[in-house]
This record gives sequence, structure tokens and C-alpha cells, in this order.
Amino acid sequence: MFMSNGKSGDFFVIKALQDGVNVIGLTRGTDTRFHHSEKLDTGEVMIAQFTEHTSAVKVRGKAMIQTSHGEMYTDEAE
Repeated sequence: MFMSNGKSGDFFVIKALQDGVNVIGLTRGTDTRFHHSEKLDTGEVMIAQFTEHTSAVKVRGKAMIQTSHGEMYTDEAE
């Protein structure tokens, strides 16, 4: 459910387990495109939430991801 400010109430956390983890935001709409990218180094944490413009996030590299649905690791982190 979206709040009046256009943001979802759910936050998610990405913690880099290696240098150079890429976090890429993808747009909403009929054409899904990359619209934002961040690079995290070991131990850095990014806290984010989905918005009216961001429908998905792609994580590349060793990282731990926490959501309200649980904690997961990218396959590279195993």
C-alpha cells in the first residue's frame, strides 16, 4: 500500500559484503529502465524504499539484503 507521499511503507536494507557491490534502481511504467545506481564497499549499508518511480532494485555482488519478508544473500555470498 502506498502512503500519500508516494512511497511504500516498507524499507529494505542492503549491506555490502565486498567492495564494489552495485545497487541499481529500475523504473515503473510500460518501459522498465535503469534510473539510479549506487556502488557500496564492504560494510556499507544502504537503506531504501520503493517509490512511485522505483519498482525494482537489482543487486550485483556479495551482499546481505533485509526486508520485512526476511533476510537473504546474493548467490555470490554463499
